[in-house]
Amino acid sequence: MPNSCRTVLDEAYLNDPAHRIRWKRTLEFLQGSSHSASRLFSGLDLGERTPFTDMLEQHFGCPFENTSVDLDIDPLAGSFGLVTAFEVLEHLYNPLHALLEVRHLLVGDDARLFVSMPLWKPSYLASPDHFHEMSRSEALSLFSRAGFAVLRSTEFRIRHPLFYLTGVKPLLRAWCEKVQIYELAVR
Repeated sequence: MPNSCRTVLDEAYLNDPAHRIRWKRTLEFLQGSSHSASRLFSGLDLGERTPFTDMLEQHFGCPFENTSVDLDIDPLAGSFGLVTAFEVLEHLYNPLHALLEVRHLLVGDDARLFVSMPLWKPSYLASPDHFHEMSRSEALSLFSRAGFAVLRSTEFRIRHPLFYLTGVKPLLRAWCEKVQIYELAVR
């Protein structure tokens, strides 16, 4: 039975302008990191490979692997100085399991996990393919429970400003729809 909380990465998804804006803002956040990518041999990007995975490889100057296991229940293997989970946790039934698995993969004093996810919004605006949309305090609690410390974070919008003027629901999204992004280290 297909999982309704898993996004299909098809042409419509890849061509959505909101994803291009999200990728651009995510790269801007990554550029602000003090994380040293000079010693990275490879990184891990949770989820399927997308054009953004290619952008990560270019930014960090190393190849990135992608996961092909069920992140809710399966173990992860390998060792990495860098793991990314951009727009993944909200699709999982058990994001704590995935974060605990990632924690065991991270090696090195400057190992980092970068995570982004939508900020919680009212149910009438929530995405039907998201199992979890977390408030900032819920996300911080999840990270702490998994053994991570937040080094820095920010929030941003993913739509062109004129989008919010196209109707009542888009106007409501102007107040509620944001992405929260974090740089995490193992505690």
